[in-house]
Amino acid sequence: MRAMILERQGEPLKLAEIGSPQPGPMQVQLRVEACGICRTDLHVVDGDLKEPKLPLVPGHQIVGVVAASGSRVEGFRVGERVGVPWLGAACGECRFCRNEQENLCDRARYTGYQIDGGFAEYCVADARYCLRIPEGREACAVAPWLCAGLIGYRSLRMTGDAERLGFYGFGASAHILIQIARHQGRSVYAFTRASDEASQAFARQLGAVWAGAAEAPAPVELDAAILFAPAGELVPAALRAVRKGGVVVCAGIHMSDIPSFPYSVLWGERILRSVANLTRKDGDEFLRIASVVPIRTETTLYPLERANQALADLRSGALQGAAVLRIS
Repeated sequence: MRAMILERQGEPLKLAEIGSPQPGPMQVQLRVEACGICRTDLHVVDGDLKEPKLPLVPGHQIVGVVAASGSRVEGFRVGERVGVPWLGAACGECRFCRNEQENLCDRARYTGYQIDGGFAEYCVADARYCLRIPEGREACAVAPWLCAGLIGYRSLRMTGDAERLGFYGFGASAHILIQIARHQGRSVYAFTRASDEASQAFARQLGAVWAGAAEAPAPVELDAAILFAPAGELVPAALRAVRKGGVVVCAGIHMSDIPSFPYSVLWGERILRSVANLTRKDGDEFLRIASVVPIRTETTLYPLERANQALADLRSGALQGAAVLRIS
């Protein structure tokens, strides 16, 4: 099969012909139709996340069709379309796994990081961590749901019943989440770089009641804010923007250092918290919601061999919505 391989962090991926992976007893082999590209892939390729399996096939927003299954797989049949998210395995035994916090498992393994992912024509995945894709959805439109959507949904849940939400950074995740937030009757305020008028216009198009510069004061007092941009300097700005008792959620797996700020910015029972990974429960809940909310995913499509260009476009902010490799 053809695959894009990361041999050394900080270097471009290489297109290679390698053997198709064969499923183990609890695995399914998928013919990959599409694989979304998100900022976590950039962190893996660029070396911000330090412990990848090398050489590695990146990609953790995989939509594929079951081509073969292991002897102990239950619940998936050949020809069925499934999704593979970032969480590829957990131990199932530790206190986190026993407490429905498998996203915090110290022995968890991640797709496109410790497990070869979807920048390839075929992949294998543990069937217990695969998700059923709603019928009638196009693979390239669904692929970004499997990280941008799931992490965004977990972040949204952390905001409780907040009515006025601030989204800092308006990329793949924010453009999916604004559609869910609006469906729930919430108001979204989009904060981007001052010069990024295209993203601000995109946010307004999707229903943001306001869009403007992240460096500027919020136009209203927010109930909660979600930081999708991996910029630590936005944390104090978001804390200043939320009301007393409000929450600021850091949605990224990697973020630049947070600068010091006066205690008064946090005081008033404001909450600062992070979101780490995702759980299978998140996936099931999000996909049920996605079958009701008419989510429209804005995608820019690339063939497999142009994965490096897709990563470069994402890195530079040259696209709106989500980047997706269309593989078959």
